[in-house]
Amino acid sequence: MREFVVEADGGSRGNPGPAGYGAVVLDAATGESLVEAAEYLGVVTNNVAEYRGLLAGLRAARELDPDARVHVRMDSKLVVEQMSGRWKIKHPDMKPLAAEAARVFPPGRVTYEWIPRADNKHADRLANEAMDAGARGERWSPAGSTAELDAGGTAGRRAGAARTAGAAVGDRVARAARTGGEAGAETDADTGTDTDTGAAADVRAAKTVASPGWGPPDMGAPATFVLLRHGETPLTPQKRFSGSGGSDPSLSSVGREQAERVAESLARRGTVQAVVASPLARTRETAGIVAARLGLEVTIEEGLRETDFGAWEGLTFGEVRERYPADLDAWLSSPDARPTGGGESFAATGERVAATRDKLVSAYAGRTVLLVSHVTPIKTFLRLALGAPPESLFRMELSAASLSAVAYYADGGASVRLFNETSHLR
Repeated sequence: MREFVVEADGGSRGNPGPAGYGAVVLDAATGESLVEAAEYLGVVTNNVAEYRGLLAGLRAARELDPDARVHVRMDSKLVVEQMSGRWKIKHPDMKPLAAEAARVFPPGRVTYEWIPRADNKHADRLANEAMDAGARGERWSPAGSTAELDAGGTAGRRAGAARTAGAAVGDRVARAARTGGEAGAETDADTGTDTDTGAAADVRAAKTVASPGWGPPDMGAPATFVLLRHGETPLTPQKRFSGSGGSDPSLSSVGREQAERVAESLARRGTVQAVVASPLARTRETAGIVAARLGLEVTIEEGLRETDFGAWEGLTFGEVRERYPADLDAWLSSPDARPTGGGESFAATGERVAATRDKLVSAYAGRTVLLVSHVTPIKTFLRLALGAPPESLFRMELSAASLSAVAYYADGGASVRLFNETSHLR
């Protein structure tokens, strides 16, 4: 039985944005390039482009020999894990593409392997050439002959491709043992291709690896948390402690206007796919205004609530200094110290936020989610992402209705992409 290796890739410049795919079919025994496929797709997401590349590669292999076995190599963790059956497919744009790809060859005749982006240069080049042609308004397809196919520099990769393909069958059991236990979830955004030009200083930066060599390895799209502090309440301009144990104030008229401006800004950017909020009134109200503008529902998450400041609730810093000097000194010097009257320590808040982070990263893997929360939890998300000590909480300024963003990758890495952005309020 003949064996082929299919290498496929897809990219989107903007995600969604102008997109294309590339695929190449290799002879598993020799590493020879047999067929190339590439196409400009118009405006779609990165993941859709990757699935289209997979489909094109599988169909090209079937045209060569419908009875062949195929080993697919892609640098998209998402596609590899979903097509291998380890991750669920929920996104409506990808379900039919995945189902179509599964029908090209009978079950059991196609295997999947994740490879680093650097090992997928042939398909990546084809995808980028298709996108470049699309940007010029040209129709483009790869040349047809094997000699022409190799003109782009693929000949030097044949030996390596042949070794990989030849060892694929023997490695399948070991590879399944390594990857079968990995937890994963669907994504509908990705970090982009090597052609991404870097990110602007806004929330869209949370979806883009700034430049090759500086981002984390491609493990599928990150879970991106856009962190929104609620709008002003009557207590905000007075700089009073306002946590989980106080009067639970609603937004002021200024706070509602701030929420409207955030909503308009996020609607223009078009990146937020879900909204999650703290249960307190000011965050629920802020989230409701934004979600209504975006056409989304609000999910409440208890772990996003503000720290409980105990007896300090409603007081200014000066009033706490006057009434509880020793307790305040202890609180400022140790993350384990609790506010007077049984409040919550920064250490306890950190544990709560870390658990909430892990829960939400799992639930929203690969998606961009707006988390509407408070000063201490948002600063804690940022502190934990940076690996900074607890005292760093006192060294961050976080304005009402400000935006910050952190991207979380499948290997546990995090990248702070935005901090205390308030341009939408000016």
